[in-house]
Amino acid sequence: MRDQLSVVASLLGDPGRAAILLSLMSGAALPAGELAAIANVAPQTASGHLARLVEGGLLQSEHQGRHRYYRLSSAEVADAIEALLVLTARPQSSRDAANAQKRATGSLAYARTCYAHLAGWLGVHITRELELRGLLVASGRKAYAVPASGQDWFESLGVQVPSWEGSPEKLARRCLDWTERRHHLAGTLGVALFKRLHELHWVAPIPGSRAVRVTVEGKRRLWELLRLPIG
Repeated sequence: MRDQLSVVASLLGDPGRAAILLSLMSGAALPAGELAAIANVAPQTASGHLARLVEGGLLQSEHQGRHRYYRLSSAEVADAIEALLVLTARPQSSRDAANAQKRATGSLAYARTCYAHLAGWLGVHITRELELRGLLVASGRKAYAVPASGQDWFESLGVQVPSWEGSPEKLARRCLDWTERRHHLAGTLGVALFKRLHELHWVAPIPGSRAVRVTVEGKRRLWELLRLPIG
């Protein structure tokens, strides 16, 4: 176990490999050439980084035509990176400065994707309101339970609540947000919720970034549903 931890730590410790991993946090697959540009390294250097990350179990690859694409190997890898970012985030000097950063439209701190679920100020506050209303209930440190009232709420929104026969942590996971340092909803249910908000055109990913914006319709509907003060 100690040796495995040392291996993973060494993989994450290189700035180029860290840049590659962060660029894949949305859950998308990217080609080697694009990842080399993101990491600001030569293609040959990027190839070495990618091979080590695949060998270490952090990435998986697949061929498509003449190109090889890379993605994070699992949601657990994304969770681990998000947790490490909590340690690296600098505390804000004042509450006003923190609020200004959180509310800055288009910023990662405001709203972003975290391996296909919603994170940032928006993700945390949606989760918080669902907890306050008893629609999500913390079940241990890593999972949420969804009572009958919560299932009704999600399904009224068009989100199918998955079967709870599997692992609770995979179905509705409590993911510690690195900018907010509070939990947002991850797992299968978190992914389904973000997908539905996107389908309804309440949120929209910002091209070329993990950042997400809230549409005019989204601001109106999220206020009606959860009284979220989105300016």
